[in-house]
Amino acid sequence: MIEDDRSTLLLVDDDDTFREVLSRALERRGYAVTSAANVDAAIVKAAAQPPEYAVVDLKMPGDSGLVLIEKLLALDPNTRIVMLTGYASIATAIEAIKLGAIHYLAKPCDADEVVAALNKPVEGDASLPVSDSPLSVERLEWEHIQRVLAEHQGNVSSTARALKMHRRTLQRKLGKHPSKE
Repeated sequence: MIEDDRSTLLLVDDDDTFREVLSRALERRGYAVTSAANVDAAIVKAAAQPPEYAVVDLKMPGDSGLVLIEKLLALDPNTRIVMLTGYASIATAIEAIKLGAIHYLAKPCDADEVVAALNKPVEGDASLPVSDSPLSVERLEWEHIQRVLAEHQGNVSSTARALKMHRRTLQRKLGKHPSKE
């Protein structure tokens, strides 16, 4: 049997095409990639071989990627986890980092961005530039909705009640991607 000394990486995303393309790109960059489409399948694969690295999508059918962060770190506290999402918000980024992710990337992103995030030092970067312009009203609304949604464990009905908003209106707003700034 041939020994594989490549770093092990678990890629978890429910988008089949994105997962396959990113998996191939990460393998070309020297990682031994195992992939899964949801949290349950990822836990089974990670239990068999805890990965050195993990790239986890936030929003998937069933449990969210936030749940998976805790489970992966319980298997191996040294796993370096990057959270990916098409629904980027300050609230979920903070939760991902508090749970143990080392970085948070908004989709679309490419393999080079993922590799850079996986290898980024865990310490903060005080030299990061601070924006001079405030967030737009649309972005502030998106952030507020995401924070309240997180407080209600993703329950849309109770979030709509808390925001004093019709459920359908909230669903429509959640179906849109956030404005960039």
